[in-house]
Amino acid sequence: MNPLESLREEQRSAFLYQVCAAAEKSTTRAELFRRLAGEAEAQGAIWRAQLTARGGSPPGPFEPDARTRLVARMVGWFGPRRLRGVLSAMKVRGMQIYASPDAATTDLNLPPVAGAPLEHRHKGLGSGGNLRAAVFGVNDGLVSNASLILGVAGAGADARAVVLAGVAGLAAGAFSMAVGEYVSVRSQRELFEYQIALERDELEQYPEAEAQELALIYEAKGLPKREAEQVATRIVADPEHALDTLAREELGLNPGELGSPIGAAASSFGAFATGALLPLVPFVLANGGNALPISIGVTALALFAIGGTLSLFTGRNALASGARMLALGAAAGAVTYAIGSLVGVAVG
Repeated sequence: MNPLESLREEQRSAFLYQVCAAAEKSTTRAELFRRLAGEAEAQGAIWRAQLTARGGSPPGPFEPDARTRLVARMVGWFGPRRLRGVLSAMKVRGMQIYASPDAATTDLNLPPVAGAPLEHRHKGLGSGGNLRAAVFGVNDGLVSNASLILGVAGAGADARAVVLAGVAGLAAGAFSMAVGEYVSVRSQRELFEYQIALERDELEQYPEAEAQELALIYEAKGLPKREAEQVATRIVADPEHALDTLAREELGLNPGELGSPIGAAASSFGAFATGALLPLVPFVLANGGNALPISIGVTALALFAIGGTLSLFTGRNALASGARMLALGAAAGAVTYAIGSLVGVAVG
């Protein structure tokens, strides 16, 4: 690590910790951020000493750059909770305290923190996240392309024009979803790779300071001070385990949930295209005026089935969930059909 760059990183972190403490002045989290600011300043002093030892001249007083000033102002407006992703990317630790109050005990097999939620019956529900994302992807494609097809059909276009619009809508929507998913997952991986590299270097340079930071986070989550320090020291003693834990607790990142950007893009493309294809098929296969009512019927059945499937993740009654999804899709289709009819009359 470059001592000058590392010193600036710690100075920026200390500055933003103080901003977070000011924003949380009426809560117990303010003390956590003030203490983390002190730890960042202490770590900065280590880098300053290394810089001096190498014959470099120590920099002058810290002046936040434009990006840091902007983030600080936004924290003042919206609070740290809403900006935790941005703050984590800028090496502000402890943002995980806003995500899961009992995370301090979940991964360490410790007794539950006093006052933390005791119910763990739903632990692991996230394992169905891929299926849930696929269902939503199919739903997005279905509603989007069905609405487009109904709008074009409402304008009085013939079947060939409807098919052309439907194919264009399928391709455009699927590629848009795939690109968005790729950028999202790639950005998440880049953030993780950058931050974990910083943590690895810092663990080598000052493991005691990293243990103290981790202890402060556990203490803020409810563990007694002595126990928090013992747990943090035990974790930091194993560097690889420590990196995984620091990623979760300090950065709010779950290494196990970082998938492949290409795989995520392909899955998103396939799910959207599958949904978008359903209302289009009748216009490709059916003859004459039968295509539109068949397409509406296929779309309605698919919407109801998707709503019923989503009840697996929400716990709602399957019939009620299916009826709600059908009503929402019908409203979207009716509006776009009416708009298409108005446009068709106006253009005609």
